[in-house]
Amino acid sequence: MSLALVQSRALLGLQAPAVTVEVHLANGLPSFTLVGLAEVEVKEARERVRSALQNAGLEFPTNKRITVNLAPADLPKDSGRFDLPIALGILAASGQVDASRLAGYEFAGELSLSGELRPVRGALATSLALQTQQIDAQLVLPPGSAEEAALVPAARVVRARHLLDVVRAFLPPGSTAGGDADVANDGWTRLQATALAASTTGPDMADVKGQAGAKRALEIAAAGGHSVLMAGPPGSGKSMLAQRFAGLLPAMTVDEALESAAIASLAGRFRPEAFGVRPTGQPHHTASAVALVGGGSPPRPGEISLAHQGVLFLDELPEFPRAALEALREPLETGHITIARAAQRAEFPARFQMIAAMNPCPCGFLGSTQRACRCTPDQVHRYQAKLSGPLLDRIDLHVEVPALPAEQLVQAVAGESTASIRARVEQARALALARQGCTNQALQGQAIDAHLHLDDAAAKFLNTAAARLGWSARSTHRALKVARTIADLAGAPTTEVSHVAEAVQYRRVLRSPA
Repeated sequence: MSLALVQSRALLGLQAPAVTVEVHLANGLPSFTLVGLAEVEVKEARERVRSALQNAGLEFPTNKRITVNLAPADLPKDSGRFDLPIALGILAASGQVDASRLAGYEFAGELSLSGELRPVRGALATSLALQTQQIDAQLVLPPGSAEEAALVPAARVVRARHLLDVVRAFLPPGSTAGGDADVANDGWTRLQATALAASTTGPDMADVKGQAGAKRALEIAAAGGHSVLMAGPPGSGKSMLAQRFAGLLPAMTVDEALESAAIASLAGRFRPEAFGVRPTGQPHHTASAVALVGGGSPPRPGEISLAHQGVLFLDELPEFPRAALEALREPLETGHITIARAAQRAEFPARFQMIAAMNPCPCGFLGSTQRACRCTPDQVHRYQAKLSGPLLDRIDLHVEVPALPAEQLVQAVAGESTASIRARVEQARALALARQGCTNQALQGQAIDAHLHLDDAAAKFLNTAAARLGWSARSTHRALKVARTIADLAGAPTTEVSHVAEAVQYRRVLRSPA
């Protein structure tokens, strides 16, 4: 048979659309043509496949006109993941493997020149897409990628170490080698779906001395899923607090861990030891808007998606490019990002908790009792104006982190541990999930009124505060959500005046020079 079809998958967001590798052998001037909107690394598969087949002792049809089509033709394809299906297509079209037995399998893997299989990115995303779309297919993947894909419950994954291992499983009937996918084969191993235990080890909040107000704000943020902006002089502990915030969050569910790991797999950053651990992204302040939200062709996830179900720590917030900061507006509100380009469109989840840190002025010592600020009012205004009102409006908690005097820092005892704070956070989140099925930060529209349980005195107090402070409707709603979280931490069934009063304190504007 001169025509063979082999199934594979491309990478486009978390969808992993199906790709059919069509291989046709015809008489004519010998050539190897690859079509189907392939990127450069895919077109280079021609040389890898030719060398791999020859070095593995298999026959490469040098006297044939070889045409490989990656369908659908309008879907961009990248990476070396199509090396293995292209090689199998050539072998099936030339009769060296049984083309009919390839049905029910999907293949992905990069070939070395010797025929060994190398891992590819996105294996976990592909396996998760098959489960989500309820597609019953067996994935054949290289070592490293196969273990990733096997993390998905009920996944059917085969690990193959060499091209010859795959060929032995699909030899034609009656072959002397007795090819059979169910016969024992040293390099052909069916993996059982495995779940990795989540690690909770990490830096402890007890390392941070003092800063009770900032710790309280981070506890509220962890309980309700809120974003935080910490402002204070250099060395006051903002970075230490942010790096320990992820430890306060409840353990990830299986679905959350799989979704987070699938995005890391798309970017080629998946590490088995990090499975089930909430990620903490820390992009440098020189990061561009594309680096934060994602982009490229085909689109790849940015830092906000890589921090999905985890924490995005933006240190020196005003030093980020204005375009990068403004690009965070919609993801902070919706929890996902849509990357639209002329040729394609991709969606990535981006439900992260943003923890931002900044100095109050360019020199960093505005309002400090340790050193005098040397900035002019105009310099302070320009520095703080780098953060737009709409962006600040979307940050729930604004916290001042003052510098501790040396004597307090040395003599202070260790603070409360991460484990004890996390216990309160888990209890508060459990109340919210039982009541409304989501965190307080995710409440929208009528759900805010339905689940807030605001008493009359608290409503009157909030109306007065919102009028005097000139809050927008968004600011008012976000303050209400924070108040509901404070009530959950206190175990109160209703949102009272004391809860609203504390929430109002976290909506203060940045300090201005006297």
